[in-house]
Amino acid sequence: MKIYMVGGAVRDKLLGLQVTDHDWVVVGGTPEALTAQGFLPVGKDFPVFLHPKTREEYALARTERNSARGYRGFEVYAAPEVTLEQDLARRDLTINSIAAPARPESATGLFEPDFEALVDPYGGQRDLKAKVLRHVTDAFREDPVRILRLARFAARFADFSVAPETMAMMQDMVQDGEVDALVPERVWQELARGLMEQQPSRMLEVLRACGALQHLLPEVARLWGVPQRAEYHPEIDTGIHLLMVLDMAAQLGAPLPVRFACLCHDLGKGTTPTDVLPRHIGHEERSARLLKGLCQRLRVPGDCREIADVVAREHGNIHRSAEFSPAAVVRLLERCDAFRKPQRFADILLACECDARGRLGFEQTPYPQRLRLLQLLTAAQGVATDQVAAEAMAAGQSGPKIGEWIHRARVEAVRQSAVFAPAPVAAP
Repeated sequence: MKIYMVGGAVRDKLLGLQVTDHDWVVVGGTPEALTAQGFLPVGKDFPVFLHPKTREEYALARTERNSARGYRGFEVYAAPEVTLEQDLARRDLTINSIAAPARPESATGLFEPDFEALVDPYGGQRDLKAKVLRHVTDAFREDPVRILRLARFAARFADFSVAPETMAMMQDMVQDGEVDALVPERVWQELARGLMEQQPSRMLEVLRACGALQHLLPEVARLWGVPQRAEYHPEIDTGIHLLMVLDMAAQLGAPLPVRFACLCHDLGKGTTPTDVLPRHIGHEERSARLLKGLCQRLRVPGDCREIADVVAREHGNIHRSAEFSPAAVVRLLERCDAFRKPQRFADILLACECDARGRLGFEQTPYPQRLRLLQLLTAAQGVATDQVAAEAMAAGQSGPKIGEWIHRARVEAVRQSAVFAPAPVAAP
């Protein structure tokens, strides 16, 4: 029985990156042999075992064959006669198909890989040096999830190119309808992980180049070719603007709900009537409607869905909020549910900043609306709502009227805040 470290752990070690997760494959082993050494069986679809000390996963070498369209079923064969090369052949990319032999240390019993004796039958080291994402074998086409995985790796390793033959294979897979059979959960899982990479725009570029974007996210794909407003470099269309917004979100370290909101905030511009181009009148409501369908289709989690909906509806108002009266500001805060969910409102403002700065020539431009609205929310939160409600009831008010009193008190608090107060006159 031989043990090898495989996959991303070897790849990242060779790239000089921090290795956090270790994947191991066992060649020539059996479930009985591993359990006899204290390994715990956990695999449902194929034999996977947890190391008794580290709890890292050790999988028996196996082969796989797709038995249905999409990601709906694989026939797995794991047996002692399956070779390491056969196991590596089922992997997606050559850079993930490198193995390092490992031996247990006598003192700890832990396995230590030997990176001086790598097993690399498919040229993974060559492609790491050339910075190329290349499929291992034709088995790549049996799993359309690998299109999404490759796009995600393109977002992680932004300076890697996609091998022409791999791009051609992905295009064939799309034309054959493979991506149409993907289950929503896997699409969302890979999309979410890609959005959190260092350059998420690359994921969309790869998906668009192979044709998968038009099938998986048609609402997003329609943004290319749609002009921006004249003051925002109209030669750079809305699709390019979206790529810049996503990369700005990554640059600012935004969490997933914010990045998803950035992805979806302008969906309505892809359906703008030609008679109002390039002003995009009414695109906010169109964006919200399209977003709802997208979220239902991909089963997007509630936190991502909620923030994206508010950003789609209100990002234009937030951009223009410096022009608002105190009453308009409070109405905006109420529509955004900022009083009940202030942290979510902070995330909404971050998404709006990404939108504003995700434009050519605006990347370093300050976005004062974010801090200003947070300050105005703090001022409005200073209202003692219990006291205002008691005063309203003492005056014979009830129900919605009490809410009106609280609303007016918040408007007055905003009006009296330093943001709206006139600057003091300097002494002569």
